[in-house]
Amino acid sequence: MSTIATFDGAPPAGTINLGIGQPSPDLLPVDLVREASESFFDTAQALELNYGVAEGDARFLQSLAGFLTEGYGATASADELFETAGNSQALDLVSNVFANPGDTVFVEEPSYFLAFQIFRDHGLNIVGIPVDDDGLCVESLREELRAHEPAFLYTIPSFHNPGGQSTSAARRQQVVELAEQHDFLIVADEVYQLLYYGAPPPPAYGTMTASERVVSLGSFSKILAPAMRLGWIQTSRALRDQLKGSGFINSGGSVNHLSSHIVRQTIHSGSLASHVEKLRDAYRLRVAAMDDALHENFRDIAKWTRPEGGYFFWLRFEESLDTTPIRESARGAATGFQAGSVFSSKGQLKNYLRLSFAHYSEDDIREGIARIRALF
Repeated sequence: MSTIATFDGAPPAGTINLGIGQPSPDLLPVDLVREASESFFDTAQALELNYGVAEGDARFLQSLAGFLTEGYGATASADELFETAGNSQALDLVSNVFANPGDTVFVEEPSYFLAFQIFRDHGLNIVGIPVDDDGLCVESLREELRAHEPAFLYTIPSFHNPGGQSTSAARRQQVVELAEQHDFLIVADEVYQLLYYGAPPPPAYGTMTASERVVSLGSFSKILAPAMRLGWIQTSRALRDQLKGSGFINSGGSVNHLSSHIVRQTIHSGSLASHVEKLRDAYRLRVAAMDDALHENFRDIAKWTRPEGGYFFWLRFEESLDTTPIRESARGAATGFQAGSVFSSKGQLKNYLRLSFAHYSEDDIREGIARIRALF
């Protein structure tokens, strides 16, 4: 199986590739990170450049707990937090600690396509569960539980990638109840939880750790800078102890001790919270620009729902259309998108495509949509 390159640096000059699910350069806060770094190093002690404890620096975890308490609207506890090097490393760690080769994992259909390779790297069998406008289809989950005993369910509950929808609060509670009844974990990818452009989404799974079935993943890649390579797992104390027992963690200690010191400064100063507000304001305008451009160019051939948060629009075309060859043609038109089939664990959804509004200005988004429309 070939890999899909997504981190090749900036696109060529003049290219507007709406397949890129990364923040634009103007939203990467160089000055903020510089000031936080200087603030840390002004008083840094030598031991703060050592390995660090397995779960993460206590001061960072305490700061993160306060940040999440404010952002999620529910008390977060430092002793239920575990530092990661971002969500990809967290998914790899979870797959290693909470599953064994040959185990089954449930994913949403569609789902974040790069997670599939992580699960397959660990020898896990993937079973897709449909989603609709209210998120994960609980009845389909119940049906699959009659045939499978999954190690965990991987879900993107808020502002889904690629679909953009959020799983309702009622369904989240039903999923927790099923996890308790059938003894599987809920691995919730909640990186978009704080990126809402209207009303906040339903409470994060991270607020439901008392069930002992929840492993909530968060990342500063979406709300600060991907290069920090820093994120967190929010889970029960018992499950956190299992993560600490990983050989990788025992060997290396804290996965990104230095970045955690710098991010701690951004939380203490309030600059991280201010930056998240800036992101919401910027992305709100980009959502409107993309929605307007889609109505102008695609209303006669595609259907979509305007997302209330996250990064993505998910377009559906008539079933006879395959967007994969069109994506190949897009390169010659100095544009791009992600074809729907890569988001399917079954190789389906060929008549869909994903667009991201995160990487470009409103004017570039309008131009990019026009370029893509010319290919249909």
